[in-house]
Amino acid sequence: MKIFSFLLIVFFLVSCNTEKGKKSEPVKVKEYTIEQFYGNSRISGGAFSDDESILLVSSDESGIFNLYEINIKDGFRKQVTNSAEESFFAIGYVPGTGEMLYSADKGGNEINHIYLLDSEGTTTDLTPGEKAKSGFAGWSEDKKSMYFLSNKRDPRYFDLYKMRMADKKQEMLYENTKGYEFSGMSEDEKIMALSKSVTTSENRLFLYYRDSGDMKEISDPEKPGSYSGSGFSKDGKDFFYITDADAEFSYLVKYDLATGNRTTLYKTDWDVMYSYVSENEKYRVVAINEDGKNTLIILDNTTEKEVDFPEIPDGDIVAVSISESEDKMRLTVGTSKSPNNLYIYDFNTGEMKKLTETLNPQINKDDLVAAEVVRFKSFDGLEIPAIYYKPHTATEENKVPALVWVHGGPGGQSRTGYSSLIQYLVNSGYAILAVNNRGSSGYGKTFYKKDDKNHGDKDLKDCIWGKKWLQEQPYIDADKIGIIGGSYGGYMTMAAMTFEPEEFKAGVNIFGVTNWLRTLRSIPPYWESFRTALYEELGDPNTADSVRLRAISPLFHADQIKNPVMVLQGANDPRVLQVESDEIVEAMEQNNIPVEYIVFPDEGHGFVKKENEIRGYGEIRSFLDTFLKGEVAEK
Repeated sequence: MKIFSFLLIVFFLVSCNTEKGKKSEPVKVKEYTIEQFYGNSRISGGAFSDDESILLVSSDESGIFNLYEINIKDGFRKQVTNSAEESFFAIGYVPGTGEMLYSADKGGNEINHIYLLDSEGTTTDLTPGEKAKSGFAGWSEDKKSMYFLSNKRDPRYFDLYKMRMADKKQEMLYENTKGYEFSGMSEDEKIMALSKSVTTSENRLFLYYRDSGDMKEISDPEKPGSYSGSGFSKDGKDFFYITDADAEFSYLVKYDLATGNRTTLYKTDWDVMYSYVSENEKYRVVAINEDGKNTLIILDNTTEKEVDFPEIPDGDIVAVSISESEDKMRLTVGTSKSPNNLYIYDFNTGEMKKLTETLNPQINKDDLVAAEVVRFKSFDGLEIPAIYYKPHTATEENKVPALVWVHGGPGGQSRTGYSSLIQYLVNSGYAILAVNNRGSSGYGKTFYKKDDKNHGDKDLKDCIWGKKWLQEQPYIDADKIGIIGGSYGGYMTMAAMTFEPEEFKAGVNIFGVTNWLRTLRSIPPYWESFRTALYEELGDPNTADSVRLRAISPLFHADQIKNPVMVLQGANDPRVLQVESDEIVEAMEQNNIPVEYIVFPDEGHGFVKKENEIRGYGEIRSFLDTFLKGEVAEK
């Protein structure tokens, strides 16, 4: 496919509600190039400076993520770092200094380190070590020390450290020898919350008393479920946690440390994703995963009422941060038609101010498609939720091809937020149904468990019944439907092309698993605490489960593949090794199946460099135009 450097204006028919037999009216719809879609900028973070006049963020407007400062008053953005090779992700300012912390790995290998950028522009690796992976875990009560997690002592487990920022001296606060996961600590450092995975949907939660060494279980063995720490009160009297014990959806609980009494603070018919209080506990933030998008509740702890802040149409509030003074709140908000933008809400005036505009100004939002939540019945009558994108060009007179999109995981969720790749493909005339097959998160723990040790079977059937739903739409070309996905979604793509070879005309596998035996035996060492839970869901490759795992691995059945496949892979991927893609591609080539293969030497499990996304995702369209639409691609 030739990628034009200018904007194409084409005339199409758009679907609308008309009486039977009446044709739709023609309208102008602009088609944009892959370069224009990746002329957007992605933005993340948003930590307040000491005087709350500036936000420290990460943005990829330079082509790769770098640090930027945004002036809250006028929105002026200043680039702070100029990395051309590795992505830098902002953590925040070092209190009282103006110095900055950021996180970075090497080429997507996920061995993250924490770096300090001082006022002179000098960068220091605070957590060195070739194989040491570190993560920021907060500030001490006096703001003079940083907490961080690191596996430098034992690559399998993360210990908790405290580093004094003045002289960079550090001490270990907790040595993790039994595979616990850190879930919070009281401000006086006397009590730690620790969790232990049982399965991917069940874990146990404990309070560890550092002075005595005592461990107290907070989870109820009689009520198994998911438990996660959600902070301690400043006075050290209460501990908060989120659980779905005895319920379908997760809810927020307050635990009295002295009496053991439990009080449900917030519960609804959707999962509470996270909750925390502001610096002086004036406000409590509660985020809810409501049918594929975030709903944010801000509670005023003084009045016990919700804060009524302006609603953003089609907005998905991805993250928030309340300033230390509790006067301002930073919101990261995306829509299905625009990448995430930053807003500032003033609690005193009630004003909501937009600080950024990340959508490429060459793109008109009206030409993009709003995500729609739909549901369809699967083979056994189970209702499957999905996120649907219908091209403006689709009508009964102008039928369009379609794609079933499968999210990662297992246990992930397709959501209504913005995706440049999805909007690019929809703008190019492809309908997309992002299926939240059984086993997806966000729809209750019963639904989440429905694919345990059943991967590549009922969850794959859900995707096939999603295809059938697409075929029922009068504006879809029923003979031109493909499947696409990344990570676990890449596995589902290959499973569909292998085990149901007549269903999809083409498949796009983005770093997907093809040999479960190898993948489960080669998980990164720092996943050790999660290994048992992972094996409980997927199967243990070192037991009799290996028979089933081999049976569902596309590599060993590649001779069944009949239709064209495209594969994209990062060479530094620590989760799905490049050999997975190498071998399935070789097998297809030996069987004379049309296959296109792109390997990025500087990417890992997910692509972050714009030049790679432009190349790879542009080639996806070329591949689909050739093998799904049936057009001859221009070169």
